[in-house]
Formats: sequence, structure tokens, C-alpha cells
Amino acid sequence: MEGFRENVLTEQLLVSLPESPLAQTLSQFNGHRELAEEILRLKQERNAVILAHNYQVPEVQDIADFVGDSLGLSQAAAKTPAKVIVFCGVHFMAETASIICPDKTVLLPDLAAGCSLAATINAEQLKTWKREHPNAVVVSYINTTAEVKAESDYVCTSSNAVKVVNSIPRDREILFLPDLFLGAYVKEKTGRDMEIWPGECHVHAGITPDIVNQKLAENAGAEFLVHPECGCVTQFMYFAEKGDFNSQLTHVFSTEGMVRHARESASSKFLVATETGILHRMRKQNPDKTFLPVKDDAVCQYMKSITLEKVATSLRNMVHEVHVPEDVADRSRRAIGRMLELA
Repeated sequence: MEGFRENVLTEQLLVSLPESPLAQTLSQFNGHRELAEEILRLKQERNAVILAHNYQVPEVQDIADFVGDSLGLSQAAAKTPAKVIVFCGVHFMAETASIICPDKTVLLPDLAAGCSLAATINAEQLKTWKREHPNAVVVSYINTTAEVKAESDYVCTSSNAVKVVNSIPRDREILFLPDLFLGAYVKEKTGRDMEIWPGECHVHAGITPDIVNQKLAENAGAEFLVHPECGCVTQFMYFAEKGDFNSQLTHVFSTEGMVRHARESASSKFLVATETGILHRMRKQNPDKTFLPVKDDAVCQYMKSITLEKVATSLRNMVHEVHVPEDVADRSRRAIGRMLELA
């Protein structure tokens, strides 16, 4: 989008932050009560806000001012009047917040919190790929580094990837990166000419059809919520089209879509195919419903590396700032802006 204005980006990101659970009670922190109290005090002193991804450990989710997916967290970052953002997620998410909020200090409690999917492609690899397809449009999943976003035409999330691809003229070739399963899903749904980068999330790739089939057989009648990065998505789409299983009980959603659907659905039992951290929020919001992971060990060690101790240290010492170089940030905003127009 040529001529994109930064203030338009901010306007499109506005969301309301819920009240911090710490304002309601500290009893849920048990042995971490003193640490939680320190974090609350430091947050006020630093004029900070704490954002946590759906995959974070429960106590970090509980102390956060906002819990959501990568897009929702970026929206919350843009909305907050706080001067400091403590981003409890992985590195590319903190980068996105820094790009959107260049006037704020963005802290990542653990700089080693990376992403196996984002690591599957770098800017130099993308530049080489673009030279091989000089007329193609580049669509990058938000799970990418700022340098990769800067080389992209569009950024997308799992919730709007189909809409983003459908917005591109049908005579244009598309390079989609980095997730092969999300790319296959989008290609099937849109029927577009797409080259797909062979990257994968190590957690989602392990959720395979054989594992899912066993869980479905053991839990007849449960709704099946599946993230489009999962290794089982393409096969289940194929069988759904053929009518070989109950597609009415199967829903492909982003993490935020899963949370919303679980809250609104009349069903009482759900099988969830994504990183297990999301189950804490689902169970907390729906205490009368049952949520089961499709794969018990679908755990991202990077997401789980952030602890209350690291949040406190980051606030206490104002350490582990994530800052994107101005030239990279400027070029990334174009692709992010296009994504937000289609959110």
C-alpha cells in the first residue's frame, strides 16, 4: 500500500484492555504472591503494561493486562498509554510491537524466546527466492522476523491469510512463507497459484492425522478446534470435502478464534489442536466446559521460557529491550499496514 500513513496503522489497531486480574485478587499466585506484588508495584512505577500470548505459562497469563494472539497483542500495544511494554511472547512479536510503537520501550523478559517457524527463513533467503520469481507478490505470515517483513508485500495472520491472498489480483503469482501447512490450507481455500516455503512450527507439525484420529475416536461428539499450522489440517480439509467425517464439529481457527468459539459455542467438550498453553485461558473463561489437548506434549519451549521471575527482573532493571532499526521498521510498516486493512 503506497502512501501508507503511520497514524492510520495506529487507528486500525485500537482495542480495549481488560482490567488486570491483579486488581481483583492476588490469591491465585499462591507461592508467587510476593513476586506478583513486586511486579504490580514496578508496573505502576515504570508506567508499564504487561502483554501475554495465549501460549504463556498460566501465572504469566494471570498477571498480564491483556492475553491474546500475536495480532491482538500488537493491537493492545498500540492502544495502551503506557510508556513501557513488557511483551511476554516470542521475539518476532516484540519486534512487531516495537515497529508499531516506536515511541515506547518494548521489553522481552527472555531474549532467548525465539520461534522455530520464524527461524526457517531469513531476509537473504527471501531475497534469493524473490529473484527467482521477479513478478510474484510476497505474503509473509506474521511469524517472521522484522527483516523478512521488510522484504514482503503483505503480512498476514492465520485468521486473515485467506482474505489477504484473495485481495491480490488473480493473475499474480504468490510467494507464501514460511509455514507450509498454513500455505497449503490457504492455497486449497483460494485456488491460487502459490509457491510455498517449506517451513514449519515444530509444535504444530507434530499434531498429525493419526494422533488426531485416535483422539476423535475416544471423544465422540466433542468439537474439534484446530490451528491451520497443524500437520493434520490439509488432510482433514480433504476428507471434509468428501464427507468422510463430521465436518460440522471441526473448525479451523487462529488461537483467538478458538477462544471466541469456545466461549460462544453451546458444546460442553472440545478437543484442541494447538500449543497447550491456550487451555488455561479456555478453562478459566469456561469453567463448566471440558477442554482436552489433542497432543499432551504440544508444548513450545520458547513460549514457556518466560516466568514471573523474568518478568520481575525485566521491569526491575529495565532490561532486554527489543528495538528494530528504523529503516527495517519503516519498510515493515507497509506490509503490516496492508494486513491490518484486511484484518
